[in-house]
Amino acid sequence: QLPLVESGGGLVQPGGSLRLSCAASGFRLDYYAIGWFRQAPGKEREGVSCITFNGSSTAYADSVKGRFTISRDSAKMAVYLQMDSLKPEDGAIYYCAAGMGLHPLCVMRAASYNNWGQGTQVTVSS
Repeated sequence: QLPLVESGGGLVQPGGSLRLSCAASGFRLDYYAIGWFRQAPGKEREGVSCITFNGSSTAYADSVKGRFTISRDSAKMAVYLQMDSLKPEDGAIYYCAAGMGLHPLCVMRAASYNNWGQGTQVTVSS
């Protein structure tokens, strides 16, 4: 298991923004694609976004396209999920996960990732 840590969650009003961070300790994060997933109470985990090991390719769920932006900073060994125009239905526990190695594309399929963080709570409410 590779230790991943998410941060940046919290309570925000509808229409607001948050930036989630995913960091690794003790290994090179830039050898892996990173996926962001979320799970709301009573719902299945869903893929939100992913980015390849070198940042050359990204993907987004239809529900977040145009509102969320994934990026990575190799120098800081971190991956970010900028979330704008948040809606109440975006509220969930958000997880980052590492996997897929040096594949030129990424997928938002949980089974493709074998290292997961503990999650960070995002609540969107007025």
